[in-house]
Amino acid sequence: MSLRIGVIDSGFRESQLDWIADSAAFYLEDSALWMGESSFDAMEHGARVIDIIHHHYPEGVFYSAQVFNTRGVTTPAQVAAAVDWMCEQNIQLINMSLGLRQDREVLAKAIERAVSKGVIIAASSPARGDPVFPSAYEGVLRMTGDARCRINEITCLETEFADFGGHVLGLDQEQAKAGASLGCAHMSGHLAKLIAQNSSDNVALTPTVLANLLKKQSSYFGPERRFK
Repeated sequence: MSLRIGVIDSGFRESQLDWIADSAAFYLEDSALWMGESSFDAMEHGARVIDIIHHHYPEGVFYSAQVFNTRGVTTPAQVAAAVDWMCEQNIQLINMSLGLRQDREVLAKAIERAVSKGVIIAASSPARGDPVFPSAYEGVLRMTGDARCRINEITCLETEFADFGGHVLGLDQEQAKAGASLGCAHMSGHLAKLIAQNSSDNVALTPTVLANLLKKQSSYFGPERRFK
């Protein structure tokens, strides 16, 4: 049975329609939060994330929650609503290649509900600097990019900022679009494969169990060391 993967981002492109089981948009209008039909990805960010995860785990069935407007802006309320919708779809893995500066109860509670249901959440986190949300919440796997990693490699970071790092580029290898968000997508692809490979075992695939499995597959350990 194929893994159900949720991507909370800017949507998907028309050429990916065959991979998408369902989608929805969460947006603010007249000071209210609404759910409606999603449009195709004008930013090409969510589409790139889906490309990456699909590369690592082509058997995945995708659910897309569109939370970004054309300026790449979203709110904790929109992301929280998308998380709750994902839980209603019985999603097993959620990728959130995004990080919000605001710690808001509405988002914290939505993440808590998802984690309590056994949903695995991977969220992007900067390799350095202040924490962002939802990656800073308990039960979320904090993912970033690592320049050492080739496309199929993993770094076990275990720093105060991030748990794991993955390849920093998209499938097109465009340097200008590298970053933690794409590293998170690669790590979600690795997670999807691990969940699929181990789901028949009589072991609960908690974030801790999956982190240990990722650690065993890691090519690098500890943060990058930069020398002048």
